[in-house]
Amino acid sequence: MESLQEKIKKLGRTIGKSETTEPVTDYQTMRKIYELQANQDVRQLQHLSKQERIAKIHGRSDLNPKWVFDNIQMDSPDVVEAVSIAKSFIAAHQDINWRNSGAHMMLFYGDYGRGKSHIAGAIAHELINKLEISVLYRQLSTLLEMRFFSYDFGATDNIGEKFREINQELMEVDLLILDEVCVNETQLKKNAQSWLGNLLRQRKVNNKNCILITNHELPQLYNALGDYCFESIKEYDTYKVKFSGNSRRTELLEDYEIKTSSGYTPNQVK
Repeated sequence: MESLQEKIKKLGRTIGKSETTEPVTDYQTMRKIYELQANQDVRQLQHLSKQERIAKIHGRSDLNPKWVFDNIQMDSPDVVEAVSIAKSFIAAHQDINWRNSGAHMMLFYGDYGRGKSHIAGAIAHELINKLEISVLYRQLSTLLEMRFFSYDFGATDNIGEKFREINQELMEVDLLILDEVCVNETQLKKNAQSWLGNLLRQRKVNNKNCILITNHELPQLYNALGDYCFESIKEYDTYKVKFSGNSRRTELLEDYEIKTSSGYTPNQVK
């Protein structure tokens, strides 16, 4: 670490003063040194404070840390296009007017294993790191289960209070990512449709953005969500992104040959 005298000499050389054997102690020089040091300290504190804020946002987001752009396999046209749209979506957030102009939604749809959740997570990581935008990633089925159990007034685990807290966070977070929307569901129950529709409409009013991820094609998604909920989606400035390439998940049944059983079935009752 540099001593004060070394810093004084360095500053003297910077402002054109020759180095002398006598320490420079005039008021103007000392003032510049202290101002430089103070500015450095402020910048360092600001940097540390920013890193702390970013860490807290990441901690609450529930994102997979591996969902970043560097890990995406750019091996099919649909992924290349999706990444391009995703980066445009991120860049648009740097425009305050765009962010305040309304609510925006990205709708990712396509079969399992196409990279939908990964790209949504990569968007979220970038927005947190660059702009400190708060993000919350949740699977819709998990929220609906929690909502269902919150009506158990005899429960002793405070599930009702926990759900109310989460529901408030769903309303207020800057970017909400809802994954597995209507997974294994041909149609949500009416009360679930109403709850999700109200959530999306309230976020629309507050100019909060969303990413919805589903395995359904759009006509099937419409049937699964119902009129009220789907109309809530249509109120957003919506960007539809279809994933149609090959699955990137390991094929467990590859080269697997189903053989005829010998006829024996365990635990048979005759």
